Amino acid sequence: MTLRTNLALIVLILTSAYAVDRQRGTTDPDKDPFIGVTSNGEVVGGLFPIRTTGVTTAPVAKAAAQFIAALTAAQRQTTTFAVDDTEWRRWNNVHRAARAGLAFKDMTADQQARALDLLKAGLSARGLEKTRNVMRLNQTIAELTNNFSEYGEGLYNLVIFGEPSATAPWGWQLEGHHLIINYFVLGDQVVMTPTFMGSEPVVASSGKYAGTKVLQDEQDKGLALMRALTTAQQEKAIIEPGAKTGNKAQAQAFRDNLVLPYAGIRASELSPTQQALLMTLIAEYVQNMDDRHAKIRIDDVGAHLNDTYFAWIGGFDPDGIFYYRVHSPVILIEFDHQTPVALRGTTGPSRQHIHTVVRTPNGNDYGKDLLRQHYQRHAHDPAHGHHE
Repeated sequence: MTLRTNLALIVLILTSAYAVDRQRGTTDPDKDPFIGVTSNGEVVGGLFPIRTTGVTTAPVAKAAAQFIAALTAAQRQTTTFAVDDTEWRRWNNVHRAARAGLAFKDMTADQQARALDLLKAGLSARGLEKTRNVMRLNQTIAELTNNFSEYGEGLYNLVIFGEPSATAPWGWQLEGHHLIINYFVLGDQVVMTPTFMGSEPVVASSGKYAGTKVLQDEQDKGLALMRALTTAQQEKAIIEPGAKTGNKAQAQAFRDNLVLPYAGIRASELSPTQQALLMTLIAEYVQNMDDRHAKIRIDDVGAHLNDTYFAWIGGFDPDGIFYYRVHSPVILIEFDHQTPVALRGTTGPSRQHIHTVVRTPNGNDYGKDLLRQHYQRHAHDPAHGHHE
């Protein structure tokens, strides 16, 4: 096991933000083969065919190639990995985690510009704004705690997997405190999960980035859906009674093989208006990726709408503290008001610390199912070996 993995797992265990239900699904990327998030331990096959989407990935490949070209030879050694390397799975939201790749703070101005060009090419304008705001609010934490060694807007690392290509699989990963984006590409298909976005605080009231805010729409749209349900529907959506007193997120770092049964209310039990609110909520997360690829993803999620569940923990008054998740065979979304870590003052979860995570269940996080099928198609091609 690598030093990076040892440090990451130690921090994961010691950090209270990850104290919830680590018994099932906790994985060591160097020991545990990837399975994926499932509802019962069994992967549902045939959900993610290799296909042509008609949406080009050329701008992302070009931006990644230009970023790689700007690296020194030494930087390439620590920033580029094979497309099937287990480094994908070592991401960690904890601020003290060791990270591979090149940090923004260690990039030249030209490298930073090319790194941002890569983010711009892969994300929507709204997704890029959220990404940059999470980074900016990490600077706010540094200012509020006077801890610039562990927090700051430059402490986000970029890694490239494989070689940018129009046909061969490749991808990139952005990793840092409260922000992880895994972006896999095969032909003109894109998988952008796991994606983790969070912040503490979620609104900067002072400092360099005063007025910056994140995750308010995710919060408000989830609450709007819950409040739009009838009393009987709300009772069915609630999976734990009473107030939310701790952290509830299940699918965070090192939970690649999480077994999470469906729970809550099924979308088939919702009215057309309520279903529209659910799809609006899902779109808030999916539309962080490039608009045209987001549309494809939303269509795929919509095709499984009747098998989609909405679950809730906590209050749903206008200022409620809560957790919710959206779970179907092809998407898992979690939103969680978290307990304080950097900013003390309250003991329980608050609206000033939020975690969100998006995953692709049934084996296609990191594009793993697409990669598996790609290798099967090229089983007799020696250029397509892999580690897992």
